[in-house]
Amino acid sequence: MTNRFLGVRRAALAASSVALLGLVTGCGSGDDSASAPRTESGTATPETSASSAPSGVPTDAVSNSLTPSAPRTTASGTRCHTSELSASVGRNNPGAGQENFPVVLTNESSRTCTLYGYPGTAFVDASGKQLGPDPQRSSGDAETVRLAPGSSAWAGLSFANPEVSGAATATPAALVVTPPDEEDPLKVTWKGGEVPVSGNESSVRLIPFSPGTGA
Repeated sequence: MTNRFLGVRRAALAASSVALLGLVTGCGSGDDSASAPRTESGTATPETSASSAPSGVPTDAVSNSLTPSAPRTTASGTRCHTSELSASVGRNNPGAGQENFPVVLTNESSRTCTLYGYPGTAFVDASGKQLGPDPQRSSGDAETVRLAPGSSAWAGLSFANPEVSGAATATPAALVVTPPDEEDPLKVTWKGGEVPVSGNESSVRLIPFSPGTGA
């Protein structure tokens, strides 16, 4: 996991001048900026557990171009739906001034399903208001991850340590996570401390899903 996160760190430093954006979405492959939770073409042990996001989560955090009741079929089966998943945030794996967290989705259903691409993520306060800019999707080779019942996939979330970067900070109450090609988010209590919310080094980066928990 460390090697993949180092690549994300280089991308984060290159993107340090990116302006503040809106709220992020679960999405397919690509390295363009993640926009308000919508998904894009292509289908598309953890510390904290998740539940469905409350009504306080911003509307843009759950918008999507697809309907959850109409699964899109891939060569590996149908995609995983929010109702079949639990979300968590794994242990920080810091390095060279970078904070690196695996965002983990686990298949809680009795069927095998698939994930492809990037999750939608957003830091929010206790009222559900977004903190900081939208995360940026790092370039990388997305793969279809086939999840048997009980199996997990992880996507990397990284940002520069605010004490090193000098970015303004806030401490989120939660991380909102939207699975790829889904509208409904999951809400994970955030225990990772302060995150950058403004300044030239406030960018947060995502890498696509891979099998496992990222531990």
